[in-house]
Amino acid sequence: MNRWLSPGLRLAATLTLLGLLAWQLDTRELLERLGALSPGWVILAILIGVPQVVLSAWRWRMTAHQVGISLPWPTAIREYYLATFLNQVLPGGVVGDAARAWRHGNAGQTSNAASKSQSGPAIRAVIIERASGQVALLGVAILAIALSPALRGGIRQLWHAHAGAGWVGIIGLSLTAVLVLVAAFWLTRSRAGAALKRFWQDLHRALLTVKVWPAQLASSLLVVATYIAVFLCAARALGLERPVGELLPLIPPLLMAMAIPLTIAGWGLREGAAAVIWPLAGLPAQEGVMLSVTYGLLILASSLPGLAVLLMDHRSARRNAGRRAADRRTVRDLQTFAPDSVAPDNIAPDRLASGGEPR
Repeated sequence: MNRWLSPGLRLAATLTLLGLLAWQLDTRELLERLGALSPGWVILAILIGVPQVVLSAWRWRMTAHQVGISLPWPTAIREYYLATFLNQVLPGGVVGDAARAWRHGNAGQTSNAASKSQSGPAIRAVIIERASGQVALLGVAILAIALSPALRGGIRQLWHAHAGAGWVGIIGLSLTAVLVLVAAFWLTRSRAGAALKRFWQDLHRALLTVKVWPAQLASSLLVVATYIAVFLCAARALGLERPVGELLPLIPPLLMAMAIPLTIAGWGLREGAAAVIWPLAGLPAQEGVMLSVTYGLLILASSLPGLAVLLMDHRSARRNAGRRAADRRTVRDLQTFAPDSVAPDNIAPDRLASGGEPR
C-alpha cells in the first residue's frame, strides 16, 4: 500500500491545486485560448525541445565522463528523451531521472559485482547533472528579480503586508539549513561517510574544477535559455502582444516552482506560482496561468519522442523474451532426443542459434 501512497498524494496535490485555480479563474476563457493557439508558434516551441534535450544530454555525458564512466552520445540522447517523458507523466518529476541513472548503471553489466560498481557513479552523475541545471536556473531567477523593478516593488509590498509570515519563512529556512549541515556532519562520521566522501569527490571533479565548471555553467545556461524560449513561444501562440522585456523577468522564478517535486511535472505548483508572480508585477493572474498551462502542454508535446523510446524498448524486450523462450524449448527438445549427451547446464541458450558461437 505504501508503494502507491506517495504517487497518490502527488496526484491528489496536483488535482487539488489545479481545482482551486479553476475555481478562482475563468476556465472558459482559458479553454477558448488554448483551442486557438497559433500552429506556427506551437511547432517552433516543440522544435526548440530538440536542442534542449541535446544540450542536456551533452551535459550529462560530460558529467558521466568526469566521474569515470562512459556514456555513448546516442545513448545519452535516447535516455534523456525517455527520462524527460517519464518526468512529464509520472508523479514527482524525478522518476525519469532515477530510471536514467538505473539504466545507465546497469547497461551492459553481466555480473552483480560489476553492476554495483557502476551503479553508484551513474547515480551520482545524474544527481550532479541535475544540480548543475538547478543552480543555473536559481541564479537566473535571482538575477531576473534583481533586474525587475516591477517584481521588486511587488515583493516589497508583499513583505510589508505579511512581514510576520516572511520572518517565519526565513527562520524556517535557516533552521532547515542548520539541520542539513548537522545531518551532513553526522553522516561523515557514520557508515555513510564513505559514500558522502565519494559523492563530494565526484561533485568536485564533475562540477567545481576550473576545467569543468565553465562548460557546466554554459550548457546549463543554454538549457535555461531554451526553457525561456519555449515560454515566449507560448505567449505568442496565445496571441499575447506583451513586450518580451516585460515577460522575461517573470519566467525564471516561475520555472523554479517546477523544481519542487510535489506534483506531476510541476502541474498545479507552476500555475499557482504564476497566479502569484504575475500580480506581483502588476499583471493579471489569468494571463500568467494561461501561459503556464500552455507551457506545460508544449513541454509535454516536445517530450513525446521519449514515448517512442519506451515503446521500442518494450517491443525489443518482448522480442528478446520470445527468443529466450524458443531457446529453452530447443534445449528441452534436445534433451528429449538425446538425454545422455545434452546437459542443460552445459548449453548456453545464446549459443543454440549460432552453431556454438555466442550471438
